[in-house]
Amino acid sequence: MKARFGLFGLLLVVSGVQIGAGEPMVVTISPAVSMAPANVIIQAQVEADAANRAIEISADSENFYRSSIIPLDGVAAPRLNVLEFRGLPGGQYEVTAVLIGADGRPRASQRRSVNIIHETR
Repeated sequence: MKARFGLFGLLLVVSGVQIGAGEPMVVTISPAVSMAPANVIIQAQVEADAANRAIEISADSENFYRSSIIPLDGVAAPRLNVLEFRGLPGGQYEVTAVLIGADGRPRASQRRSVNIIHETR
């Protein structure tokens, strides 16, 4: 029961991250370390801007790759965008989030590392 409240509290803190001046996107990932297969939640908080068109998120390891695109509708888009990659196999992942502008070019990008530990028997 304490673990559930702790996780809920962590999510509240993470979702309360404020974007600072000059930062069009802030990305958080949970968990940073997990046992395989793992569900990884990526949160991208995006500054409202008419030029925002999409967020492309990818998880890349030596033996596995997954990506997804979240469409954005400029200033009408939600500020907080959440994506879950389910069942990631073991490996060291580089998770990259790229904010795409109306011209199709990257406006911002962030990288985070995630370690999914192989189960050994």
